[in-house]
Amino acid sequence: MIAIDGKTVRRSGGKKAGMAPIHMVSAFAARQRLVLGQVKVAEKSNEIIAIPKLLAMLAIEGAIVTIDAMGCQRDIAQTILDKKADYVLALKGNQGSLRADVEVFVTEQKASGFADTKLSHATTVDGDHGRIETRTTTVIHDIEWLQERHDWPGLKAVVMVESCREANGKTEHETRFYLTSLVMVAALIGPIVRSHWSTENSLHWDMMFRDDECRVRTDHAPANFTTIKHMAHNLLRTATSKDSLRLRRKVAAWDDDFLAGLIAR
Repeated sequence: MIAIDGKTVRRSGGKKAGMAPIHMVSAFAARQRLVLGQVKVAEKSNEIIAIPKLLAMLAIEGAIVTIDAMGCQRDIAQTILDKKADYVLALKGNQGSLRADVEVFVTEQKASGFADTKLSHATTVDGDHGRIETRTTTVIHDIEWLQERHDWPGLKAVVMVESCREANGKTEHETRFYLTSLVMVAALIGPIVRSHWSTENSLHWDMMFRDDECRVRTDHAPANFTTIKHMAHNLLRTATSKDSLRLRRKVAAWDDDFLAGLIAR
């Protein structure tokens, strides 16, 4: 699975030239936990333009590509299909009428117990640090009606993930929708959706590299420095040591043999 996500690599603002934030879009292999590629988002542009450029760099045949709502675009979906891959795209308000139609349909079907459509369900329960989260994944396989109205490239199913979080005596509910070209049951698609968020911990390593304190901020230096950190991150991941990434980084600085072993892999 390949998760595509954006990140601000320079937060310093102000009126001085060259001080505006820089954004990067990266492709992250969730299972291997390695960065596969990245593209800088051009000034006065956005991730919608950068994502196809990133996809063009990658050999993704047979892969599953997950992207958040910014990447939920017809052209991006078609690009993924053209490269013989599948997609799972978060569906939010930027696809107004499509999102609205899905919500209306789900509301109507819930009222009738989903008696009029073909679907699959899967539920997981996780507990950690006093928090209990229940996730129910529903995959609606019967979407011909939706294709007649919107003709979305390669669409095979709509995924609904309902989360219930209980912590400190409070309960929070959230419902998210996704479009997918996959023909899979809920028990298989649920982990794919969840894996996308591994990018939050594995790609955005603000604490390990102390990104927010980085003073590299002019010209092409922030983008170049981010590339170097991605390379370092990939090398550290390949180590057989059970130490944390933070400790591996320190050992690489202290132990020339360990560093040489990383580079020679």
